[in-house]
Amino acid sequence: MTVMDNWVSAACAELGLDPAGVEVKVVLDLARDVAHQVLRPGAPVAAYLLGVAVGRGADPAEAAARLADLARDWPDAEPDPVRGSER
Repeated sequence: MTVMDNWVSAACAELGLDPAGVEVKVVLDLARDVAHQVLRPGAPVAAYLLGVAVGRGADPAEAAARLADLARDWPDAEPDPVRGSER
């Protein structure tokens, strides 16, 4: 098992969830897209919003794809504090 597997198993146990239903790659891919295309702090917020949507019955892959598409189409208006330029 990897550290991620161990973390997901422990977090799921803490929250009473089944780790088999956790789409780690889907969440990580979404977080990457939001962090790179919108802004870094948006990544955990997007992951949270994905979780809320899934908790309300949305399909995880479909909801993540919709958010990733939104991130990829996001206007490059937010300055990147690391690079000091417009994104």
